[in-house]
Amino acid sequence: LKDVSTPIVLLINKIDKLTKEEIDSLIEKFKNMDMFHDVIGISALNNDNIEEYINAIKKIIPEGPQYFPDDMITDQPERFIVSEIIREKALINLEEEIPHGIYVSIDKIKKREGKELIDVFANLYCEKESHKGMVIGKNGSMLKKIGQEAREDIEKLLGSKVNLQIWVKVEKNWREKANKVKYFGYK
Repeated sequence: LKDVSTPIVLLINKIDKLTKEEIDSLIEKFKNMDMFHDVIGISALNNDNIEEYINAIKKIIPEGPQYFPDDMITDQPERFIVSEIIREKALINLEEEIPHGIYVSIDKIKKREGKELIDVFANLYCEKESHKGMVIGKNGSMLKKIGQEAREDIEKLLGSKVNLQIWVKVEKNWREKANKVKYFGYK
């Protein structure tokens, strides 16, 4: 590593398992090797020192050319971003209960006439009937939570109040069917 010209930031994870003295000793040991631009102790579990890590990276990465105008937030269509927001909230809230075998499709995004309200109609597909029950939750509690969290982010994105309707559907083994994978936008 000493011969590498690219600056290297060493992260020591799981500092939540060590005493302050052990952390300081490890950091000092690696700094004395003169191989690293910086040595940072983090806890990914507790998000400890993540900001310090990000700042260290920002200091050493050169700013590149501007490829897009200042007012351009993304090159992805709104519909795709909305579907990814819903999928993200589902994955976060369902954690390990359901594998990544869920997909969200947006049927319609439409501004209501005469109102500051946008209707979003979405389908959340899962691969198994048993997963559908987990996505919906007891008395719809999980789907409601996913919907509320997604709606808040979608409102920020669209700059308007949103009426979000999500229907949960089963598409058995959709990841194994090439035409469905392509239909859902994956390769």
